[in-house]
Amino acid sequence: MTATDERADQIVSVLTDAFAPLMEADPAAFRVKFRKMAADPHAFYRGSACLFYADVTEQEDPYSDERSGRIWVHGDLHVENFGTYLNSDGRLVFDINDFDEAYLGRFVWDLQRFAASLALVGWQKALPTDDVEKLIGRYVRSYLSQVDEYVDSEEDDFALNLANTEGPIHQALLLARHQRRSDLLADNTIEIDGVRMFAAGGGVRRLGKRERAKVVQAFEAYLETIPERRRSDRDLFYELRDVVGKSGFGIGSAGLPAYNVLVEGYSQALDNDVVLSMKQANVPALSRFIDSAEVERYFDHEGHRTVVSQRALQVHTDPMLGYTELDGVGYVVAEVSPYEVDLDWSNLIEPDEIAKVVDLLGRATAKIHCASDEDSDQDLVDFQVEEVIAASVQGRRREFVRWVTDFGMSYATQVREDHASFVASFREGRIGITST
Repeated sequence: MTATDERADQIVSVLTDAFAPLMEADPAAFRVKFRKMAADPHAFYRGSACLFYADVTEQEDPYSDERSGRIWVHGDLHVENFGTYLNSDGRLVFDINDFDEAYLGRFVWDLQRFAASLALVGWQKALPTDDVEKLIGRYVRSYLSQVDEYVDSEEDDFALNLANTEGPIHQALLLARHQRRSDLLADNTIEIDGVRMFAAGGGVRRLGKRERAKVVQAFEAYLETIPERRRSDRDLFYELRDVVGKSGFGIGSAGLPAYNVLVEGYSQALDNDVVLSMKQANVPALSRFIDSAEVERYFDHEGHRTVVSQRALQVHTDPMLGYTELDGVGYVVAEVSPYEVDLDWSNLIEPDEIAKVVDLLGRATAKIHCASDEDSDQDLVDFQVEEVIAASVQGRRREFVRWVTDFGMSYATQVREDHASFVASFREGRIGITST
């Protein structure tokens, strides 16, 4: 057997181990997921975090020690997991999003995963190797600069906002500022006798009485998980209006049951209704490849883990964020916000343009790491993260930047080869489902 054949077998094995139960439960959803992953190497990379961790957990890491190797990490940091949101203080912020894979791990893993993602995008844009390496280096140096700012300051509340951004990130924030809740409601609901209800279509499924009753019970349990300081003091706010099944989520959520819930909102005015997503949480890819027993004991279920992780990594989370349980399985509940705008990479072409963006993305990455320490509500990480990261690279920062850059470039090459193997394996029906 050739090395290529062995790698193809490993890809099939890792994907099957990670997704077998979900593939069995909803093969059609995974057929869609795998076809999306087949589109290009970066789409494959986005959908195969499990393969990334199967690789990096086996590789030498000269920079993570006992503490910097056990901080809160995003777990799936790639160039498309950034966007805007309206934080609990009512401010528009540009930040990292999608915390489904968040867990405890080495600080370098987020940097490595982003570096390979940036290298893949650079390759797809036909940028010279030299330019891509410089962009990765710039990202890492920006990350370290922001870590230094946390070390030197007692102020932990750094955020990218309308006042301190420029270029595409500033434009995303401006676009978010012009979004309206009424437009989101118009796209997803209809008015019947003066009351909003979810509209049909778009992956919406009406529920039978028994299933609806279970979802309503889960919704009521979720309300108890909203922190007191973030709860609305208006009981009317959480009054249930409608609930439906929902499908059609992104690559990472294929096969996961989900519901949308409509609640009254800030007042009885129809344009103040709020749409919530209640989505089954999945096992984070990273946890499959490390000794996770101690961490798992901390959580009630994966929904609890996802919410605790997001609250640790985001200083001002969605005030509606919470968790619940349905049929013994954990779910995450969060607002479907009208103010979410993802960073658009399609018009980022020239290295100089991209460089300004990765400067800010490096700072955003440092922010989630350094915010998730002893000053946050959780107690799994009980030390100042910025200090242990700074100590881990002390006296060898140049070497560290080179190390992350070399990894990103080489792993992107591996991903392009893996993508071709994945497409062939999927077409041959080797990954649990057939391509037709």
